[in-house]
Amino acid sequence: MYNFELAMFNPSSKTIGMLGGGQLGRMLIQSGMDLNLAINALDPDKNAPCHYLANKFTQGSLTDYDTVYNFGKKADVITIEIENVNVDALKQLEKEGKEVYPQPHIIETIQDKGLQKIFFQRNNIPTPDFFLIDNKEQISKYKEFFPFFQKLRKGGYDGKGVVKLADVDNLRNAFDAPSVLERLVDFKTEISVIVARNKKGEVKTFPAVECAFNPEANLVEFLFSPAQITRAIEKEAQRLAIDIANKLGIIGILAVEMFVTKSGEVLINELAPRPHNSGHHSIEANITSQFEQHLRAILNLPLGDTGLSSPAVMLNVLGEKGYEGDAVYEGIEETMQMSGVHIHLYGKEKTKPFRKMGHITITAPSIKEAKDKANTVKDIFKVISK
Repeated sequence: MYNFELAMFNPSSKTIGMLGGGQLGRMLIQSGMDLNLAINALDPDKNAPCHYLANKFTQGSLTDYDTVYNFGKKADVITIEIENVNVDALKQLEKEGKEVYPQPHIIETIQDKGLQKIFFQRNNIPTPDFFLIDNKEQISKYKEFFPFFQKLRKGGYDGKGVVKLADVDNLRNAFDAPSVLERLVDFKTEISVIVARNKKGEVKTFPAVECAFNPEANLVEFLFSPAQITRAIEKEAQRLAIDIANKLGIIGILAVEMFVTKSGEVLINELAPRPHNSGHHSIEANITSQFEQHLRAILNLPLGDTGLSSPAVMLNVLGEKGYEGDAVYEGIEETMQMSGVHIHLYGKEKTKPFRKMGHITITAPSIKEAKDKANTVKDIFKVISK
């Protein structure tokens, strides 16, 4: 039995200003169309994926104070699809009464991997051991703790800004910049839980997914839903995601990336305060998609049912090595003939090696069937150039 509180909501009464016009924003707009939402987008690329879909598209810098401030003044609710934005402008807009979600201070924390780690430490959230350094010279101070992953505190994205340091005597590839030295974890798998929280404090999580990485590009290639983990690990992953969302007080979507160690411990890797690559499958595989959920959260609407509709595998469509230029999609007709295969292209005209050009979600009665079909799709579908 549901208890409904009568309320009036006019979706078209609020304009959403979105910082970023990439593929995440494109899918957010596509979801918003179902609710008659007007979403404006700001992006430095005049040909950004959101260019032709946004209610209004503005070309401009995401890190310039005046550009972000003036863009935000024209919106009622401001959100992001990328973290690298001018937080000072968002703080000023918030002071002036604009609704900014996720909140600027949360974006500021997550922009800096060092501040993320400090947040975990202060709130007793399990995470790999780490040290903060200001420059390359300081790495040798921690020689007894090798090996490490060195992560730039700011600016890293999609595998960039991360380097493995196996030996203190071989630091040729080390960054000479403020960084996190994170001790290597003997993990069994990497998982992700997406959690949403609205202004009322309602919180809902999506079932955990398992990530498989492309070893050369150091970014996710496959995603498996549901994750092949024990009930106890699933329960702990859900608990941690909710705990982090509540301690941050975030409004919106939060992706929580985690390691599962060989001993069954769950450790937090990183956070992303926006729709995330590890939730793309939810468009077809969950009752509510991550994109709709984010919009529900920032508009303080009831959060949707996150249950699985079907087992699924998501395949990131990456530009093939050796090709750069106007994108050509090889094997698209063969792929479209396959049942349960859903193609999402991001509207990017140019391809280059390992560039994210789209994703394909494969749904099936079992995760094994979905995996088998996903491997077939990977062999068939290629992004090359003219």
